[in-house]
Amino acid sequence: MKKNLLFVIDSLVCAGAEKSLITLLTLLDYSKYSVDLMLFTHGELLEGLVPKEVNILRPLKYTDFSRLPLIEALMDTVKKTDIKMLSSRMKYSIGIRVKKYSNAQKARIYWESISDVIEHNPKTYDVAISYAQGIPTFYVAEKVKANKKIAWVNVSYRLDEREEKFQKKFYDLYDRIVAVSDSAKEILLETFPYYSDKVDIIYDINDPDIIANMANLGDKYADDFDGIRILTIGRLAHQKGYDIALEACKKLRESGIKFRWYVLGKGPLKEEIEEYIKKNDLSSHFILLGVTPNPYPFIKESDIYVQTSRFEGFGLAIAEARMLNIPVVTTRFDAVFNQMIDGENGIVVDMDAEAVCKGILRMMNDTVLRESIIKYLQLEKKGNVEEIEKFHQLMK
Repeated sequence: MKKNLLFVIDSLVCAGAEKSLITLLTLLDYSKYSVDLMLFTHGELLEGLVPKEVNILRPLKYTDFSRLPLIEALMDTVKKTDIKMLSSRMKYSIGIRVKKYSNAQKARIYWESISDVIEHNPKTYDVAISYAQGIPTFYVAEKVKANKKIAWVNVSYRLDEREEKFQKKFYDLYDRIVAVSDSAKEILLETFPYYSDKVDIIYDINDPDIIANMANLGDKYADDFDGIRILTIGRLAHQKGYDIALEACKKLRESGIKFRWYVLGKGPLKEEIEEYIKKNDLSSHFILLGVTPNPYPFIKESDIYVQTSRFEGFGLAIAEARMLNIPVVTTRFDAVFNQMIDGENGIVVDMDAEAVCKGILRMMNDTVLRESIIKYLQLEKKGNVEEIEKFHQLMK
């Protein structure tokens, strides 16, 4: 008899956790599992890659309501004579405007504002999985009936005392917690040491065959640039260290090297980044490409992949660059040494613009090191599809 599984994630934008989930779903045996997938935001790029066997649940009533322009929402509320959803929406909207909040704080304010108007899932599952921290975790804990509940943590999750107290009541309702790297587990247990007996590690799953095939399909660089192509992939957010990247780009330009630094991603810092590019005359050097469901042709055509993150749960984009044999320069974030060997499969540098610039110049100019790294990449083990066995064990 098939096991009924539910996965819950915020959305399927083109980011690491989302790509990892798509890969996991692709590897499942659907003769053993019946799978529902719930999203809080619909219509994002990776939805088209969800296996046809997966049932994407219809949007929550509040999800539909929150997408309406405010005037339409007001009219909709009048028609239904139900002001509760509008009140919740206004409470959240006003709440997050008070000051700048972290993602964990935004998730708390959202749930405190909205949870009363979010309906329960009517089905009972064998296993329910929140595949991201924050809102999916709160939803599965409070709104889903399941024989087993599992929470994924795919970032380095440090919480202050208030957020720890708020989130503990949700994590207490989970049977297991999955961290995507050793360091992600260690950091989680700094906040929640009492969960040490129920935390497992399953690395973000990546399949080299899928990536190699997709690298030969779809869009690629449209310009005819013949210099060094640098690529960074990631949400345009503080976590990804774009301030470091921009300053490093400025220093690279001053060195006289012929290069272009491309970025695949979107996010809240787009306007700020564009302003910096304009102010510092970097429009020919630091190029925002937006997002694509298939970044692999861009990775394949790059000379260097650069990650300037302040923290990552694992660093899936680095793993993908390695699988396509592209040399990596990365900052020394918490989880970096779960996959990087400095000087062997890439260069690991301090978390500042000067160090990033020097690392890129070293990768460009030291041909012996560069060739050694590429050779190492060609020979090192590709992917980690065997991690799916750990998932199967959790489903028992």
